[in-house]
Formats: sequence, C-alpha cells, structure tokens
Amino acid sequence: MKTYNNNVNLITISSPNIIGRRIDNFLLSYLKGISRNKVYSILRKGEIRVNKKRVKCMYRLNFGDIIRIPPIRNVMFERNNVCISETIIRKLFNSVLYEDDHLIILNKPSGIAVHAGSKLSYGIIEGLRTVRPELDYLSLVHRLDKETSGVLLLAKNYFSLIQLHEQLRLNVIKKEYLALVFGKCKFNFKVVTVPLSRHSSSTCLNNVKVNSIVGKYSKTYFIVQERFIAETLLRVNPITGRTHQIRVHAQYIGNPIAYDKRYGDAIYNQKIKISSGLNRLFLHASKLRFIHPINGKTFCIEAPMDKILSNCLLFLRK
Repeated sequence: MKTYNNNVNLITISSPNIIGRRIDNFLLSYLKGISRNKVYSILRKGEIRVNKKRVKCMYRLNFGDIIRIPPIRNVMFERNNVCISETIIRKLFNSVLYEDDHLIILNKPSGIAVHAGSKLSYGIIEGLRTVRPELDYLSLVHRLDKETSGVLLLAKNYFSLIQLHEQLRLNVIKKEYLALVFGKCKFNFKVVTVPLSRHSSSTCLNNVKVNSIVGKYSKTYFIVQERFIAETLLRVNPITGRTHQIRVHAQYIGNPIAYDKRYGDAIYNQKIKISSGLNRLFLHASKLRFIHPINGKTFCIEAPMDKILSNCLLFLRK
C-alpha cells in the first residue's frame, strides 16, 4: 500500500542503522520524489522539526529523536514500491562485484543515477532497496555521475560508512578511472590543479567550470595508457572529489572525454558514435583501493568495462 505524505508525520528514531545519520541524508532516503534542494529548503525554513526544535542539515540523529515532517506535495515514504523495469533489475543483480556483512561493491552501469531526484524516480540506492528489501541500511560511500560506469562502494551499516568516509577525508581511498579522450595527448603524465566551481543556470548546460577566484582546489593525475590515431586512452587518478572533476579537467587541457555531451566536442562525439558505436560517456571507474572498515585489510577491487567501451577500443586498435 502506498502512503502519501499529505499529513503531518511524526517519526521516532530507534533503529541502530539510523542513529548517527545526518538529518538531510535520512530525509533523502525516507522521502521519495523529493529533491536535495527541497530538503535543504524545508530544513532551512524550519518546517522539519526534531524534538520540536529547528535543526541544521548536518544535525545527526540520536536515539529517541522525534522528527516532525510537514505535508509535502508529491512525496511518498521510503517503504513505497518503486517501479523498476526487469532490465534494470537484472543489471543491478549482475552488477555486484563483492558483498559481505558490511559492504556492497557494484560495477555500476552507465545511465543509472546513484540517487533518485526531482526528475528521477529511482537510482542505485532505491533500486537495490527494491530488489533487496532485506537490506535495512544502505548508504553511498562515494558517488559516480549517472553517465559514468564502474566501481561503486556502498556501506551496509553506519559504522562502516563513518570509517570509509574518514578514509575519503584522509585520502586513503584511491580511485582509478579509464577515460578515452579526444586528441593525441602530448604528455605521458600530467597533473591538473585548476580550481572548480558549480554554476546554476537554466541556459547553461555546463554546471561546473574552472574558476580561479571562487573555485575549490581540485587535483587530477592523467597518465597515458594507450595512443590511437585521433584519441588517447588515459588512466586517471582524481586526488580530490569535486563534481565532474575529471570531465572538466580533461576539457581544460584540451582533451575532452569521448561522447561527453556536457563538456565534450559535439562534432567529434557524432563521428565516434557513427564509426565505433560509442553512445555513452567513455569514463569508467576501473579500480578502487581502500582499507576494510572491520578487518583492517587493504582491499583492492577492479571492475571490467561494458561491451560498448570494450568494442570501441577494439575498433580503435584495428
């Protein structure tokens, strides 16, 4: 039965998997069809109350907290069913690279967002909760763009999430990507450190740009893996984790990623689509190295490329 949020709702926090979570992240997972901007807006206006008091978005939930949620139009609760096609369900089942009592590691398919949003009815999180209802707790350790494929790490309990987030903060977690870029790179190894900032504009598709005045420090290593006639395959190590960082840094050095509709070269994108069949962003999170939050062992996992990317490379190697 679907329960729409047409009345004031009171939620008492008692689950160990919810205690310690930030209020904004809890609301994003609990309420379906709500955007992140909407969550921040109702928190800022004080419409969400915890123990009858206003709270900020970074407030962490405690045992016994009572959350008051006002009526919100077109929003449903977490326990509602999400309509997902059988094709997506099969992709999610087949994408699991590793799982234990604390972690799930996926080879995320391109074209699936990690979270639902104002224009998306589901993402990886919502999809897994639908096909794996026994998972009481599931949270992203890091993010991948909708168009990007590859290794995606999720935590199955709050303790693991906190431990892994600390590794991210200390740069213990190492990420490696494969990116096919337009043009013959003149370098073998390159470090890009230009700052990036986000721009909101209804007329501007590029919402992240290089900005030396208000941009945030960003650092990416580009290493040439293979050279082709008009393209270069790069191994990429992002040191920081800004939104669209690899894509914007690649654009900045004059070698945009193949079939990047947002930051790439439209004419080249059409040419490589016709010649090789590439119809998605050629950016793949190929490897992730981290310390397991429970046993303390170094964990390294790799994700194979899908057929679209593999066939594109086979074509270029002919």
